Amino acid sequence: MSFKKTAETLSKGAHTLERDFYTSSQILNDEYKKIFQSQWICVGRSEELTTIGHYKTINLGNESVIILKDEKETIKAHYNVCRHRGTRICNENNGKFSKSIQCGYHGWTYALDGKLVGAPHMNSVENFNKDDYSLFPIHVKEWEGFIFINLSDDPEDFDQMFSPIKERFSNWNISDLKTLETKEYEVKGNWKLVIQNYCECYHCPILHPELAAIHNYMGGRNDLFEGPFLGGYMDFNNGKDSISSSGELCCPPLPNIKEEDKKRVYYYSIFPNMLLSLHPEYVMYHTVWPIGINKSKVTCSWLFTEEIINSNDHKIEEAVDFWDMTNKQDWYISELSQLGIQSSKYSPAPYSGQESLLAAFDKHYKKIIH
Repeated sequence: MSFKKTAETLSKGAHTLERDFYTSSQILNDEYKKIFQSQWICVGRSEELTTIGHYKTINLGNESVIILKDEKETIKAHYNVCRHRGTRICNENNGKFSKSIQCGYHGWTYALDGKLVGAPHMNSVENFNKDDYSLFPIHVKEWEGFIFINLSDDPEDFDQMFSPIKERFSNWNISDLKTLETKEYEVKGNWKLVIQNYCECYHCPILHPELAAIHNYMGGRNDLFEGPFLGGYMDFNNGKDSISSSGELCCPPLPNIKEEDKKRVYYYSIFPNMLLSLHPEYVMYHTVWPIGINKSKVTCSWLFTEEIINSNDHKIEEAVDFWDMTNKQDWYISELSQLGIQSSKYSPAPYSGQESLLAAFDKHYKKIIH
């Protein structure tokens, strides 16, 4: 999409990743283990779990997670593994438990907080204690209305890690926004290609002429350019007010937005799988999931104030339509990148001065994966 950093700040010798990072099943397995099963990852919005018992499942390689709202209306996450014979308990993407979670194999039953409350015919087993067989818990944190989980037994402290951005977006009041729409895409490309494509606008004049008409790929500045958080802002062109089909605001700006931010869009990647785009009147976010070496799932959601969503007085679908078109342009080129990288003639090439955030992403990624 759209980040700019001057050529002189690009790391010396920075170049694209080697082929194996996009084609090796061993590296994908390492990514699952060292990244998606060890880092804080965004799994959606707390508003998805509206009432007690509502759940969603997330699959990360060989691991599966149940995320739900328990009896105390607290969001919890458990490994999707019965403590009896290891059976996967829930095979649906989302749904609602009545008052408990029951394994469909032998009927072991768990409270929503994960405690084992029913184990048929286990009373005859010597020293069997239900307290020893709760579902395995997973660490959960909420930030700005987003849910993050970490499968590590000893995760990095969330508040400390997120301190560079914890209050950075407070003027958008993201935690109060509601989801207008979510679209799910399947991309025939490695998950990193989706992230890397987002982190530059070098491609915008060719691939996104409609977007280039709204903001110039040479305009703007990055304010986060190393580590797990990368990004900055782009200035709108004269006569353009937002990113929508018309180039105009699709509804009034969010109430606490600064005047200078009414003329900009901010783009940030949050390692490893979240892309956050902040507009004057709405927020858009993507989550990116590897489902194979050369296949990814991407979700994209558009967030507005509840009042705007319910008013029917504005053209908020213009934001969805524009970005849906732009997303598909990005997925198309990511798929062509995957095809080309698989060639025996592919070899790493230097990043341009417009791709410094890709070099920064690669540096952080390699630090974790090696």
